[in-house]
Amino acid sequence: MQQHKYTLIKQKALEMRAKEMSYSQIKSLLGLSKSTLNAWLKDMPLSKQRIDQLRGHSAQRIERFRNTMAVKQSVKKQIAYKEVSKDIGELSKREVFLSGLFLYWAEGGKTKSSTIVLTNTNPTMLNFYIHWLSLLGVSKDKLKINLHLYSDMCVDKEITFWSRTLGVSKSQFRKPYVKKSLLKNINYKNGFGHGTCCVVYDNKPMCDYVLMGLKRIQDLFN
Repeated sequence: MQQHKYTLIKQKALEMRAKEMSYSQIKSLLGLSKSTLNAWLKDMPLSKQRIDQLRGHSAQRIERFRNTMAVKQSVKKQIAYKEVSKDIGELSKREVFLSGLFLYWAEGGKTKSSTIVLTNTNPTMLNFYIHWLSLLGVSKDKLKINLHLYSDMCVDKEITFWSRTLGVSKSQFRKPYVKKSLLKNINYKNGFGHGTCCVVYDNKPMCDYVLMGLKRIQDLFN
């Protein structure tokens, strides 16, 4: 009886293979191992057309899986954004002031005794920095802007971009430094693509104030 059942299953596997079903399809329907199918179906290879078709289906499944995972990740990020937005709430002037000090501690220039400068590729970060300076009484028209660009970038176009983005006059831009290398050859892509922008404010009292602010923060944690 058992042998008869075994013969029927084998016959069914052969019939399914004759219809050009894949090992995975037959396994899922009959519950057979791959080694068993290899023994039974080794003389029944699939046609090239069917293999290409199955590979296409596989690629489609992978793409569907990726899209599904991307949606799930997006939902998770939206939930996290709502949670952290609730925790952050509105920022007071004092909180913005302290945030600016920590930003300057991490990213600001600290080597000159009469100049404060923040250099970055992220326009939003630089706009926050300019807003922070305004809290300290620094007017936008007192700022100087330096750009570091690549040789395959249009200088006028990038000055226009940063002028509009930061809300400063083109007359505030110093002559850009243009690197010999090409932007298109850069391995990393940060998503901004407008070179590096330096926002400079020349003022010794303000420089002293900011640097001593950083010292005070460090003293609190020492």
